[in-house]
Amino acid sequence: MNSEHRAAWEKCLDVIRDNVPSSSFKTWFEPIEPVKLEKKVLTIQVPSAFFYEYLEEQFIDILRKTLRMVLGVGAKLEYNVVMGNSQNNGDPYTVSYPTNSNAKILNKPLTVPLKSEEKAAIKNPFIIPGIQKLQIDPQLKPDNTFDNFVEGDCNRLARSAGFAVAQNPGGTAFNPLMIYGSSGLGKTHLAQAIGIEVKEHLPDKVVLYVNANKFQTQFTEATRNNNRNDFLHFYQMIDVLILDDVHEFAGKEKTQETFFHIFNHLHQMGKQLILTSDKPPIELKGMEQRLLSRFKWGLTADLQNPDFETRMEILRLKVYKDGITLTDEILEYIASHVTNNVRELEGALVSLLAQSMLNKRDITLEVAAKLITKLVKNSKRELSIEYISKVVCDYFNMPVDTLQTKTRKREIVQARQIAMYFSKSLTKYSLASIGAQIGNKDHATVLHACKTVNNLKDTDKNFRQYVEDIEKKLKM
Repeated sequence: MNSEHRAAWEKCLDVIRDNVPSSSFKTWFEPIEPVKLEKKVLTIQVPSAFFYEYLEEQFIDILRKTLRMVLGVGAKLEYNVVMGNSQNNGDPYTVSYPTNSNAKILNKPLTVPLKSEEKAAIKNPFIIPGIQKLQIDPQLKPDNTFDNFVEGDCNRLARSAGFAVAQNPGGTAFNPLMIYGSSGLGKTHLAQAIGIEVKEHLPDKVVLYVNANKFQTQFTEATRNNNRNDFLHFYQMIDVLILDDVHEFAGKEKTQETFFHIFNHLHQMGKQLILTSDKPPIELKGMEQRLLSRFKWGLTADLQNPDFETRMEILRLKVYKDGITLTDEILEYIASHVTNNVRELEGALVSLLAQSMLNKRDITLEVAAKLITKLVKNSKRELSIEYISKVVCDYFNMPVDTLQTKTRKREIVQARQIAMYFSKSLTKYSLASIGAQIGNKDHATVLHACKTVNNLKDTDKNFRQYVEDIEKKLKM
């Protein structure tokens, strides 16, 4: 084994030497030391974190190709990065990192006709007149792959359906595929993983990820510039459209109408639609029925809070990716105390990584427990509009459905205004979305409600007490 890894690395160096400038080879490859070779995973030691980052940025392609040439398909590279001397002895302190997936995910340029007035003044002889190449950035994050998405009972249906869609976009019964769940459970990750898988196996497919807020902003800009048709035609060229946080369309009728036409065109042409939302279609408020009915055409799959086993697997993967060495005892402690969602789980691990890097020593259970206790104590629970409405109605001893009625009774109007006020201040929902879910009102009504509550807090002692009491209950 001792000579095997050295022999493999020498073969790699022979190939690399012929493909990079001699100065680069001397600077960046000669200082590398091979450490071990196990199951086609070659570990090399580099002298610093900067060295590792530079190799990953500038030479990762030649390293990957050479490794596959020498060790065969499935070969992988790992780094031991020297971080300095440990506090206890003179031995170098190292951390382990896997190679990153830094390959750019690109769509091939699309050929689209140009209007005569849009032709460039200086003509390129290599471009056919009246035709231009349109480069569309897929807007995908390379790390959001299926390999990095941990499967468990909480997400198995959604992941399996997503993978099936990625193998045959537009050719399954899962069109559209709608993924829903609370914030931080991995909806965006899974949706983007589908897009990345499509690009890997079907590179000619045009994939685009867009957040609903971004789509809304683009639509508003297109309307302002009288380019609504161009906006529509652009989205109708996409093969796989991933629309994140579709619930943000609540109350935005013109945007919904435009997306309705885009949806119809893509679906009829056999293109794939992937949607994410915080609720299933049946619970979405402020959305046109014709749009909701189309959301139900395909498959609706949910993401739930990860169970203990899934949380452990997420932590193990994150530990491996970040180059930290932690005992199962520490991982079990984190998994047992951070239970809300994946985002908080990964955030806790990032904090521990910071401790490891700054202190240059192993993390003990005591250190982890102290940090996790602080994080759990300080973490804010993500509030929903439904929960806020329930707390307000419970306080005033009225059914929660009362807020949806059109009555003008003073106590009900005030309760509705307070619910809108706290939904605006304690959640990230838009005014339109809040109004759609509380009484089916528009954004102007929500804005008026917030102003009214602020004014009454300053002038009405009893009302101020109501607001303070409810605020305490919401922050418990």
